[in-house]
Amino acid sequence: MTRDLYIDGHPAAPDDLAHMALANYGAYTSFRVEDGGVRGLDHHLVRLARQAEALFGEAPAEARFRALMQQALGARRDAWLRISLFSRHITHRDASWVGAPSVMVVVADPPAPLAGPLRLQVQTYAREAPELKHTATFGLMRARRAAKAAGVDDALFADRGGIISEGSLWNIGFLSGDTLVWPQAPMLAGVAQALVDAGLTGVGLRSETRPVRLADLDSFDGAFICNSATPACPVSAIDSTVYAIDPARLDRLAAAYAAADPQPILGSV
Repeated sequence: MTRDLYIDGHPAAPDDLAHMALANYGAYTSFRVEDGGVRGLDHHLVRLARQAEALFGEAPAEARFRALMQQALGARRDAWLRISLFSRHITHRDASWVGAPSVMVVVADPPAPLAGPLRLQVQTYAREAPELKHTATFGLMRARRAAKAAGVDDALFADRGGIISEGSLWNIGFLSGDTLVWPQAPMLAGVAQALVDAGLTGVGLRSETRPVRLADLDSFDGAFICNSATPACPVSAIDSTVYAIDPARLDRLAAAYAAADPQPILGSV
């Protein structure tokens, strides 16, 4: 995969990259660019602003985010973008700085969606500040490695009371007939999750959000994961619970996601 990195509109300098590697404090969002537009771009922009305010005390203007994305893309109409927030002024010795963070834009080739079906391992884990898409990913990578070592594909997180939240890099939805159940727990509100949910009525499905316990897994007849790279990937098993794969229902979920038209990066601000 080829990547181009820009920081505040300029090619990334080694000193900036070294700082980001040594002081892992920041947040990001990532998404696919399709013919110059982004599905759920408004959600991503809101996420960036909220994360900047929560972690740095101030957010860059939305127009700046848009301009930096377009500048990094150049003439490319299809790509994968990761927008990261960080500050050179925040170090291990002094983390008190407050202000608008720097913005790094990474442009890469779009990744292929996960094909699945996935087998998941339940792990007792919760991300720090789960409402933020922050760069503290040690726990996520460790969980994924443990799942792979156990012979499955990925990790699904639950708290000590057995309440399910999210996966390593995705949200999970559970299916019961024509009803989609989203877990209610401290977690990251996914953009793909929001887009799928918004399009359900048009494909004859409905949703509800409620606590889902490990003891509830047998009550569902299907499950899937979603993120901005993969709108709907089937889950075939969670530990010993096995789910049948319904391609027609998965197509409806993918169609719900696709109902959200790509929004232009340099649209109205």
